[in-house]
Amino acid sequence: MAAASLIKASIGQNPRLACHAPGRSGGVVRCSLQGAVVSGRTEWQSSCAVLSSKVAALGSHSINGHVASAPAPAPAQNGAVLDLVPVSSINGGAKNLPQPLSISDLSPAPMHGSQLRVAYQGVPGAYSEKAAGKAYQGCDAIPCDQFEVAFQAVELWIADRAVLPVENSLGGSIHRNYDLLLRHRLHIVGEVQLPVHHCLLALPGVRKECLTRVISHPQALAQCEHTLTRMGLNVVREAFDDTAGAAEYVATNGLRDTAAIASSRAAELYGMEVLADGIQDDSGNLTRFVMLAREPIVPRTDRPFKTSIVFAHDKEGTSVLFKVLSAFAFRDISLTKIESRPHRHRPIRLVDDANVGTAKHFEYMFYVDFQASLAEPRAQNALAEVQEFTSFMRVLGSYPMDMTPMTAGSSSTVTSSDTSS
Repeated sequence: MAAASLIKASIGQNPRLACHAPGRSGGVVRCSLQGAVVSGRTEWQSSCAVLSSKVAALGSHSINGHVASAPAPAPAQNGAVLDLVPVSSINGGAKNLPQPLSISDLSPAPMHGSQLRVAYQGVPGAYSEKAAGKAYQGCDAIPCDQFEVAFQAVELWIADRAVLPVENSLGGSIHRNYDLLLRHRLHIVGEVQLPVHHCLLALPGVRKECLTRVISHPQALAQCEHTLTRMGLNVVREAFDDTAGAAEYVATNGLRDTAAIASSRAAELYGMEVLADGIQDDSGNLTRFVMLAREPIVPRTDRPFKTSIVFAHDKEGTSVLFKVLSAFAFRDISLTKIESRPHRHRPIRLVDDANVGTAKHFEYMFYVDFQASLAEPRAQNALAEVQEFTSFMRVLGSYPMDMTPMTAGSSSTVTSSDTSS
């Protein structure tokens, strides 16, 4: 069929047929139809049959130690002769021909290894970069300026995975990424929990008394709010896109009145000095990241799994939510998170009552994480029951839980490199 397709394509370009077809032995052969023009469907089918037989004969195998030779060219209709000539004897051989794409050119990189490309939001030195390295050791980390760019990088095959934060033990949920999980079609394939250790960074030689402004990501500012107050810093606190980006901004612009809250690695990368180490309000400050891929993983039961879903209901009252939660409770499935977000396409629901007027209620999407694998019958039965009570439900992913033991925080005391203050 491949040879016939090549003939058909060539006839449309040149009546004197000239084509290339792959031989069974792996080489490439060239055929030509000399002295005749193939016209009509019947003649074309006959030529295809002759060509197929010649390709098969050319790629014959050794039988009992003897190599079967190709038979002499057979005449085609109208006295034409199909000459099959190995391309290896023409123009230097097949090595000069372009090589076809293989499946490895189109398939994603291995699950682990140095060739895996992982997108994260921020610049080098960001906590997300560290989380990407923890999730996929030795990966090629790809920085993205926005969360949505990281999603798109995976969808467009620029990256193989994305590692993005979804919640922090102090600052709560990163709502933007929950909205993006619903908007895009990526799947959660894993999670990683990263201890967050904040530092107050400034240009070399700058004293804390000279600071008038501190910039960082809003989550980082919230996580260090009380510590900054206890340090007695009378500074303006301004939000920035990310922690490492704030450090880069101060260093690039030479701002001697501005400090940044970021990691110690950011200080090394951008030539800054650590004025205070461990300034987070809680030494047990953790951020949970999810690992995203184009395809889901196969759920298993040989290790602890977590499953994330999102659903909505269009019925009034709280009874629907109670029934949904009961589907998990009756099967002894533990919920680790439940988050509500206003429905983007239907934010308001109107309820008309002739006696009291019109009531306006928010419509919500509910995000739920529970500790069970989709390979378990109890989880399958729970989701089947949830579908009965909801107007929309989607599984975001069923993936292994991060069981890495956390080291206890050494101390919540702030250490400072400026002993004179």
